[in-house]
Amino acid sequence: MITATRIARAWRLAAAATAVAAIVGGRAVHAGSATASLAVNATVINNCTVSTSAVAFGSYDPVVANASTNLDSTGSITIACTKGATATIGLSAGSNASGNARRLSDGASNYLTYELYKDSSRASMWGNSGADMYSPPAAPNKTPRTFTAYARVTSDQDVPAGSYTDTVTATVNF
Repeated sequence: MITATRIARAWRLAAAATAVAAIVGGRAVHAGSATASLAVNATVINNCTVSTSAVAFGSYDPVVANASTNLDSTGSITIACTKGATATIGLSAGSNASGNARRLSDGASNYLTYELYKDSSRASMWGNSGADMYSPPAAPNKTPRTFTAYARVTSDQDVPAGSYTDTVTATVNF
């Protein structure tokens, strides 16, 4: 004879078997599903950094060595830019400039003129605007690139002995 207790027990056993089958089968039982797209984005910006290494002329001898021979040296400008970024590099006239002339100062109103160039023949002056700026090719990657600043103190300058300095600002425009 089937009693209510046996029927309840059978229902519980059937429910447990269904639950076990769903778990063992590795999938959940769903009534339906829906989908939506999740947009993901980022913006890469153009950016550049700039650093320099000094131009160190060493000793200038106005009486013998540099009476008729220029004193040459080099420095460098290093930039790192976003891949594909186009940039220009400008060098200011310096903190002691007079008109277009760059000058080193001893701090006591004595000046030693010099110039910075984009090329080793020292024919193309390196300035801070227009064609005087250096225009390297677009950045092939973000790896830093170094460019030489060719410098020259012209010969036959009549200045007193001392330590002469100047500060030039390098600017990268991108």
